[in-house]
Amino acid sequence: MASGKRNHKLQEEEQSLKGTLYAVFGIGIFVIASWFAVFSIFTDRF
Repeated sequence: MASGKRNHKLQEEEQSLKGTLYAVFGIGIFVIASWFAVFSIFTDRF
Protein backbone atom coordinates (compact mmCIF):
# COMPACT_ATOMS: atom_id res chain seq x y z
CA MET A 1 0.00 0.00 0.00
CA ALA A 2 2.84 2.39 0.72
CA SER A 3 4.25 2.01 -2.79
CA GLY A 4 0.86 2.97 -4.26
CA LYS A 5 0.92 6.25 -2.37
CA ARG A 6 4.51 6.86 -3.47
CA ASN A 7 3.64 6.32 -7.16
CA HIS A 8 0.68 8.67 -6.89
CA LYS A 9 2.91 11.34 -5.38
CA LEU A 10 5.45 10.96 -8.20
CA GLN A 11 2.73 11.34 -10.81
CA GLU A 12 1.54 14.60 -9.24
CA GLU A 13 5.08 15.99 -9.25
CA GLU A 14 5.59 15.10 -12.92
CA GLN A 15 2.38 16.87 -13.93
CA SER A 16 3.29 20.06 -12.10
CA LEU A 17 6.82 19.96 -13.57
CA LYS A 18 5.37 19.63 -17.07
CA GLY A 19 3.26 22.73 -16.48
CA THR A 20 6.32 24.55 -15.16
CA LEU A 21 8.26 23.62 -18.30
CA TYR A 22 5.49 24.99 -20.53
CA ALA A 23 5.38 28.20 -18.50
CA VAL A 24 9.14 28.69 -18.76
CA PHE A 25 9.08 28.10 -22.52
CA GLY A 26 6.16 30.52 -22.88
CA ILE A 27 7.94 33.25 -20.94
CA GLY A 28 11.14 32.62 -22.91
CA ILE A 29 9.34 32.93 -26.24
CA PHE A 30 7.68 36.14 -25.04
CA VAL A 31 11.04 37.63 -23.98
CA ILE A 32 12.70 36.71 -27.31
CA ALA A 33 9.78 38.09 -29.33
CA SER A 34 9.82 41.32 -27.30
CA TRP A 35 13.56 41.67 -27.80
CA PHE A 36 13.22 41.29 -31.59
CA ALA A 37 10.34 43.78 -31.68
CA VAL A 38 12.34 46.41 -29.79
CA PHE A 39 15.43 45.68 -31.90
CA SER A 40 13.47 46.15 -35.12
CA ILE A 41 12.12 49.50 -33.84
CA PHE A 42 15.69 50.51 -33.00
CA THR A 43 17.05 49.55 -36.43
CA ASP A 44 14.19 51.30 -38.26
CA ARG A 45 15.22 54.64 -36.76
CA PHE A 46 18.67 54.53 -38.39
